Amino acid sequence: MSLFHNIRVGWYLAVRQIRRASLWTNGLIVFVMLLTFLNLVAVSGVLVGLVVGISNLYRQQQTGDVFISNPSTKNYIERSQEVISFLRTLPEVSVVNPRYVAGGTVEANYKTHTDLTEKPNQTAANLVGIDTVREDALSHLSSFVGEGTYLTPGSWDEILIGSQLIDRYSFGGDLLPNISALRNVYPGSKVRVTVNGATREMTVRGIMVTTANSPLASKVIMSGDELRQLLGRDDYNVNQIAILLKPGVDPVAFRDLLLRSGVGSVAKVQTFSDALPSGVGEVESTFDQIGNAIGSIGLVVASITIFIVIFINAVTRRKFIGILKGIGISGEAIEVSYMLQSLFYATVGSMLGLIILYGILVPYTTAHPIELPISHAVMVAPLPGTMVRVALLMFATVIAGYIPARMIVRKNTLDSILGRN
Repeated sequence: MSLFHNIRVGWYLAVRQIRRASLWTNGLIVFVMLLTFLNLVAVSGVLVGLVVGISNLYRQQQTGDVFISNPSTKNYIERSQEVISFLRTLPEVSVVNPRYVAGGTVEANYKTHTDLTEKPNQTAANLVGIDTVREDALSHLSSFVGEGTYLTPGSWDEILIGSQLIDRYSFGGDLLPNISALRNVYPGSKVRVTVNGATREMTVRGIMVTTANSPLASKVIMSGDELRQLLGRDDYNVNQIAILLKPGVDPVAFRDLLLRSGVGSVAKVQTFSDALPSGVGEVESTFDQIGNAIGSIGLVVASITIFIVIFINAVTRRKFIGILKGIGISGEAIEVSYMLQSLFYATVGSMLGLIILYGILVPYTTAHPIELPISHAVMVAPLPGTMVRVALLMFATVIAGYIPARMIVRKNTLDSILGRN
């Protein structure tokens, strides 16, 4: 009997079997396939989404779409004002946000510190001088001020402090062996900021409450003009320029445009993905592998479930199968029918899973990221990878349907009809 004929007969038997099966039975098997699909895709998607959430934080709060910084051999970007003026003439640019950056220390409660054997209540921090209006336009910095208020354009001797520099927010309190997170610091508290050998008393205007991996978590923000003055820099050369592009502009193409224009000769020009901290890509790959491992367990469970369902179905219909063989229907056609049943359940479950995934989960988590202590996680489900998982689910399900059907069909036809072992 030809393969085509076996498929036609198998299709007829499969449709008949599915129609005659209990609605609850069909629904339960489809539900198992749906959960298996979501386990294959969603677990990996959320784990990878943790790292993507960190990447998004850096893009939103630190780098913008394209990030220009001082080269490793220089302390600042030479001819910064020429670069900034050039950037503002480009039609692709939405926001140009220059920053001054320096390392320093912040000390609190210094007026009441009388015990010389006790280490000062101070911490090291990245000091960042900003243009308050442009910074807020790029990173929406004001929205992260959980305590106090945002800096105004005329702010002087006022700072914003990242939450991980405050003991009630930081993990464990100690940042380094000899440096602790600041204690008893609230909006309105006086602190002493030291940078480049210069010390100034400042008022804490606000505290930036963010996740632990946020680039704002360990920063101290102040007016750019004030930090420039503390650094003794009178040339207006900045350390960073974060660029927000207009919608639809390719960051890679824009980066290459800047490199061709000569900006690369005085500064390091990177897309936001190039500027991510080292190790983020490796962590994303690791989480993807962990998600795949967990999903594989679900795939095995689903295969076993289908195997049991088809096996029980075939055993209870053993006499019917023997009669089918007795009237001339080939064993291959019967096996095809069970394989098609399995394929039906996997297809319907996967289709429902795709609707839930791309119709609900991905759009919702994109608009409302899952707020976790380490990241604002999103659901990452690239279509090519998802379709590979769909194919794996269907393949495993078809094999799980074939094996028990093959076991029953191989029985002697007369024994099957008479119910003998």
